Amino acid sequence: MSWDRYRVARFFQTYSVLVMIAALVLAMSLLSDSFLTYRNILNILNQNAPLAIMASAMTLVIIGGGFDLSVGASFAVAGVCAAWVALNVDPYIGLLVAPLVGLALGAINGIVITSLNVHSFLATIATSLVFKGAAIVVSDGRLIPVRLDDFTWLGRGKIGGVFIAVIVMVVFALILSFVLKRTTLGRKIFSVGGNEEAAVLSGIRTDRVKIATFAIAGLAAGLAAAISVSRISMGQASAGTGMELQAIAAVILGGTSIYGGVGAVWRSVAGVLLLALINNGFNILNADPFFRDLTTGIVILGAIGISVAGRPR
Repeated sequence: MSWDRYRVARFFQTYSVLVMIAALVLAMSLLSDSFLTYRNILNILNQNAPLAIMASAMTLVIIGGGFDLSVGASFAVAGVCAAWVALNVDPYIGLLVAPLVGLALGAINGIVITSLNVHSFLATIATSLVFKGAAIVVSDGRLIPVRLDDFTWLGRGKIGGVFIAVIVMVVFALILSFVLKRTTLGRKIFSVGGNEEAAVLSGIRTDRVKIATFAIAGLAAGLAAAISVSRISMGQASAGTGMELQAIAAVILGGTSIYGGVGAVWRSVAGVLLLALINNGFNILNADPFFRDLTTGIVILGAIGISVAGRPR
C-alpha cells in the first residue's frame, strides 16, 4: 500500500463514522419530521447510555489487543447484585455495589488471561459462562424487583432537563478519553496493542496493562448495569445478553482497529450513536426489521473493511 493510499484509508478510518451519521441524520430528517427533535435525540442518548459506557471501555481493551466477550455476563451479575443489595441492605449501596462487582470481574478476566497466557477471546468466552451461572445463583433464577425511589434516580432522574444517565455517560467517556490520550497508562495501552514484543523490550509490564484494561471494562459493565437496573427497577440474570457484541460492533464502527494499537473513545461513542440512529430511524418509519438488520450488518461489514484497509502491510 502506497503512503498516499494509506493516508486516505486512515482518514476514512478516523472520520467515516461521522460521515455516516451525518448522511443518516439528513436522510431521516427528510423522511420524518419527528426524527430530528430534541426529545427524540435525548431519548436515543438515554436509552443507549449503558451501551455507550461499555463501548467506551471496550475501546481500551481492543486498542490493547484484546477482546472481552464477558461484559454482557458481568452486566448481569452486577445488576442482580445491585438489586439484591438494594432490596436487602440499602438502595444507595446497591447502586455502588454494581460497578465494584464489575471491576472485580474484569480484574479476574485480566488475571486469568495473563496468568494462563491464553487469548482473551477464548478466556472471556469461558468466564462469561461462569459469570452467567453466578448471576443465576445470586438471583435464584428469579426477577428481583426493587420499587424504591432512592434506587430509581440514577436511571430515571434528570438534571436541567437532561437524564442523569446521559450525564454519567458523557463524564465517563471524557475520563477514559483523558486516560487514553493524556496518561502513561494510555500510552502503554497503545504500545501493547501496536506491538506487544516491542512493548516488553521497552520495559512495559504488559500483563499489568492488560489487567487494567479488562478491569476498566468490568467497571464500565457494572456502571451500565447500575443505570439499567435503576431504570427498570428490576434485576434479572438474563440481562446484558448480546451487549458485548453490540459494544464491539460500535467500537469497530468507530474506526478502532481490530488488530489493536489504533482507536479513540469518542469514535466508539459515535459508533453507538450510529447504531442507535439506524434502529430509531427504522422504528419511526415502521420498516421491516429485516431491512434494519440488513442495513446494520452492511454498515458493520463496511467498517471492518475500512479497519483492515487502514492497516499497513
